[in-house]
Amino acid sequence: MRHWMERNWQFVTTGISGILIVIGWIFGSEVGEVWTAVIFLSAFIIGGFEQAKEGIQATIKTKKLNVELLMILAATGASIIGYWFEGAILIFIFSVSGALETYTTNKSKREITKLMAFQPESASRILPNGDIEEVAAKDLRMDDIVIVRPGESVPIDGVIVRGSTTLNEAAINGESVPAMKTVGADVFGGTVNVSSAITVKVTQTFENTIFSKIIRLVETAQNEPSKTARFIERFEDFYVKAVLLFVLVMMFLPHFALGWSWNETFYRAMVLLTVASPCALVASVTPATLAAISNGARHGILFKGGVHLENLRGIKAIAFDKTGTLTNGTPRLTDRLFKANSDEKRIINVVVAMERQSLHPLASALTKELESEVTDKLMEIDVTDVPGWGVKANYDGEIWQIGKAGFVGEDAAKQFSGEAFEKLASEGKTIVYVAAAGEVIAMFALKDTCRPEAIQAITALKAKGIKTIMVTGDNEQTGAAIQTELGMDYVVAGCLPEKKVDVIKDLSATYGNVAMIGDGINDAPALAHAAVGIAMGEGTDIAMETADVVLMKNDLEKIAYAYTLSERLHWISWQNICFAIAVIITLIIANVFQLINLPFGVVGHEGSTILVILNGLRLLKTNRKL
Repeated sequence: MRHWMERNWQFVTTGISGILIVIGWIFGSEVGEVWTAVIFLSAFIIGGFEQAKEGIQATIKTKKLNVELLMILAATGASIIGYWFEGAILIFIFSVSGALETYTTNKSKREITKLMAFQPESASRILPNGDIEEVAAKDLRMDDIVIVRPGESVPIDGVIVRGSTTLNEAAINGESVPAMKTVGADVFGGTVNVSSAITVKVTQTFENTIFSKIIRLVETAQNEPSKTARFIERFEDFYVKAVLLFVLVMMFLPHFALGWSWNETFYRAMVLLTVASPCALVASVTPATLAAISNGARHGILFKGGVHLENLRGIKAIAFDKTGTLTNGTPRLTDRLFKANSDEKRIINVVVAMERQSLHPLASALTKELESEVTDKLMEIDVTDVPGWGVKANYDGEIWQIGKAGFVGEDAAKQFSGEAFEKLASEGKTIVYVAAAGEVIAMFALKDTCRPEAIQAITALKAKGIKTIMVTGDNEQTGAAIQTELGMDYVVAGCLPEKKVDVIKDLSATYGNVAMIGDGINDAPALAHAAVGIAMGEGTDIAMETADVVLMKNDLEKIAYAYTLSERLHWISWQNICFAIAVIITLIIANVFQLINLPFGVVGHEGSTILVILNGLRLLKTNRKL
C-alpha cells in the first residue's frame, strides 16, 4: 500500500482537491463565504502544492520562468477578484494534467527501465572443493565458476564449460525465440536459462557485462533530449516572459481602450494567463521521444539519445562495413596454392603460428581451417600487426609477411597467382598471400558469406530512397561480387581504417547526412565522423561505445525499422506542436472577444496538453509499415 501511495501520490492529492471543490460548490451557499473560501483555498494548496514547488525550484535552479508559475499566478489572480471556484477548477485540472503527464512519461520510461528487473542480483558460485555458495552477482570475479539452473537468470557474462541448454535472450537482443547454447558458447548476464542446468566460467566483470552497458546506454538516452525538445525548452523561457508582458498590458489596455470594467479586465487577463501558457507545446516532444526510444529498445535497437533518433530521419546514404556487418565475418577457406617444390607443411606451421596472434576475422578463419594440419607446434613468434594490411614476423632468419597483395608486393603477387586471381576474385573470395624473404610462396582464398537479412535490409532502405554503399578493405573485384549479390548502389574498395573517415567525409559532401554501420575497432573513427554511427551489438566494445545507435541482435533489417521510427517521431512531434499552437491562438482570440470563461479556457488548454501526450504515446506501438 505504501509503495502504491508513493507511485500515485499526485493522483491522490488531485483527487482530494477535486472532492473539496465539489464540497465547496454544493455547500458553499450554506456555509457562507468565509468557509467557502477556506474550502477552495484548501483545494488550491492540496492540488497545486507539488506543481508550485516544482515550478519555484526549477525557476531558482535555472533562473528561468516556466508554465507552472503561470498557472499559479492565474489561479491566485482569479481568487483575488472573487472567482474562487474558477481558480480552484484551474488548479484541479492543471493538477490532473500534471499527474497524467507524469504517468504517461513514466509509462514510456518503464518500457526501458523494466530491463533493470532482469539484472541478476545473486549467483551460485562453485568452490574449488565442489561446494556451492550464494554470492552477489557484482562480487563475481574473472574465471569464477557458477552454476545456472533451469528458470534462473545467468548472473554475468561468461562461457559454458559444462552442459547445454536454451536461453531466452530477449532482454539483450529483443529476440523472443530461445537460443540453443552448448559448451564453448558465450552467454550473457540477464538472459534466462530455459531448459537444463549449465556450468559457466565468468569472462567479464559485472560492470562491464553487455547487460550493464545496455542499462547505461538507456539511462543516457533518457537524459539526452532531441534537438526539437531542446529548442522548445529554450523557447519556453522567452515565451513565458512574452506572455507575462502581454498579460500586464491586458490588465490595463482594455479598461481604457474598450471601456471594460476593472473586474472584467483583470478576469480576462487571468484567462489569458491560463490559455496562453505553453503546457501543451512543452509536452509535445519529450514524451513522444521517450516512447520511441523505448519502442526501439524493445526491438533490440538502442539509441543513445533522442537527438540520434531524430537525426536518423535525415539520412540520405548509409555506408556499410563489409566483414562482420554485411557478411557473417566467419570466412571459410576454399582454395590454396603453394609455390612449386615448397615445403607446404612448414608454410602452414608458420602461417598458423603468426595468424593466431592476429584479431582480424580472416586470420581467425585461416587459423581455424589450418590448425588441424599443423605438424610442428612452433614457439611463439614475435608478430607485428600492420592494421589494414596484414602481419609480419622474423622467423628463422627470414622476414615473413601474410596479407594483401600490396603488402607482399603487388607485382610478385600477381605473377604468383596468375589467372587464378581473376577467377577467385570474381567469385567474391578474399585472397591472402604469404611471402618469405621477399618471395611470394603461397596464397589462400577465403569466402565470407552474406548475412541472410542483408539483402532484405538493403532492399528496404533503397525503397526509402536511401543510397547504400559498401566500404571494404578488400579489392575491387571481391567487393563488386558482394555488391552484386546484395544489390547495393556501389562499393568503395581497398579502404584502410584511416581512409574510411575520408570516405565518410566525401559521402557527406555528396549526399548530406550519412550514416555508418560497422562492428570492428577499425570502424570506430568512421562511426564517430558519421552523422549517425550504428554499431553491431556483437561487435567490439569500442565500436559500441563510439556509435550513436546499437543493433543488439546484429539484425540489419532493424535499420529500416529504426528509420521508420524516426519518421514517425518527426510527424507525431510536429502534429503535436502545430495542434498545441493552434489551440493557444484560438483560445487567446476567443478570450479577447470575451467568448470563453476561465473554466472553459482551463479545459481547452489542459485538455490539449493531455491529448498531445497521449498522441506521443502512439510511438510505443510497433511500426505497422516499413
